[in-house]
Amino acid sequence: MWLYLVALLVLYLLCRWYRERQTVSNLPDKHVFITGCDSGFGHLLAKQLDGRGLRVLAACLTEQGAERLQQETSGRLQTVILDVTKSDSIAAAAAWVKGQVGDRGLWGLVNNAGIRDPAGPNEFLSKADFTRVLDVNLVGLIEVTLSLLPLVRRAQGRVVNVASAAGRMSLIGGGYCPSKYGVEAFSDSLRRELRDFRVKVSIIEPGGFRTPLIDVQRVQKGLEQVWSCASANIKEAYGQQYFDCHFEKFKKFLFTNSSKLHLVTDAMEHALMARHPRTRYSCGWDAKLFYLPVSYLPTSWTDYLLTCSMPKPAQGI
Repeated sequence: MWLYLVALLVLYLLCRWYRERQTVSNLPDKHVFITGCDSGFGHLLAKQLDGRGLRVLAACLTEQGAERLQQETSGRLQTVILDVTKSDSIAAAAAWVKGQVGDRGLWGLVNNAGIRDPAGPNEFLSKADFTRVLDVNLVGLIEVTLSLLPLVRRAQGRVVNVASAAGRMSLIGGGYCPSKYGVEAFSDSLRRELRDFRVKVSIIEPGGFRTPLIDVQRVQKGLEQVWSCASANIKEAYGQQYFDCHFEKFKKFLFTNSSKLHLVTDAMEHALMARHPRTRYSCGWDAKLFYLPVSYLPTSWTDYLLTCSMPKPAQGI
């Protein structure tokens, strides 16, 4: 009996492999707009898609980032300056994209722009700390998407939103995890709404990767600032040891992150170019073998796994 089950599993995997290898046609005629192309995933994806012959429209936050990207790519790639926290900047970029794509519409929108800091224990942070991250990672993503959806619908194209393994369970305090939970929710509703327009929405869920977004010195500086801004009452309640251990644990986590950024950009590329893209792409072995399985465990088990090695606050029970 088990031989039949193995045969069925092998047949399923072969069919899935064949189905996922089918690509869309006329790639050189398709435009893809990517946010956050100064560095990291966005920068690498822009170069990767340009090498595949697509017409890449790369949004960078700075002139320096745009110039560096143009020097590393072909003349097909075009850049625009975009700050996703400013409505006038988004409106100007949307108008520019419309001028670039014309009546063909926009085949792909990749919402990649994001920040992580300020981060730390929640009670050490202010409302402004949360808002800063949410404005970039969630509110900005939503506004960019709404501004460009008419062009994506015209092309019956793709929307690719970068969430995170932290969009399934919160690994650290601050606005990053709530923003990625929000990206998951927004993407789910958008996927169902756009299905009848033949627009496909995919979610990218990376695990830990070494990008400019996560730098040890930058993280240390950010956490030290968070500690220095905390009130005396909060410092007394938690204690220096709790905060120091929090940083050391996170620093060890950073050093175990993967440097293989192509695992993420390959998933983005597949979501844009495959005839049958996946709904979700979990990128990295930590996402596949730890974060995703742990997110399905009972909450008490998840809480224990994530806190068992942390010290208790000074005034905790």
